[in-house]
Amino acid sequence: MNIPEKLYYTKEHEWARVEGDVATIGITDYAQGELGDIVFVQMPQVGNETKQFNPCANIEAVKAVSDLFAPLSGKVLEVNSELAADPQLINKDPYGKGWILKVKLSNKEELKNLMSPSDYKKLVG
Repeated sequence: MNIPEKLYYTKEHEWARVEGDVATIGITDYAQGELGDIVFVQMPQVGNETKQFNPCANIEAVKAVSDLFAPLSGKVLEVNSELAADPQLINKDPYGKGWILKVKLSNKEELKNLMSPSDYKKLVG
């Protein structure tokens, strides 16, 4: 299982890559494996506000529909439009081409509420 070092994680299996005041958000390799083949992603609208640990999108897989919980609060800057045509990018490359949204952070202090890679490894271990 792939757990990149330079990311933050949630107990609900989301990841965040923070660059300056922008966070790129997606689901972990573990999560995509548990969901199985992803067939649709319902994205938030650009400009919407996310609130930490609240649902901000839906991921529909063959097995189940799952909420995507925002790891961080902020304003949605961009959504991954490639997922509309190929939602299985999340299965193929969850930390790269399978990213889901980008958020302009409203409170960097919230990073303290997220898990480190080593803590996340213990959770899914």
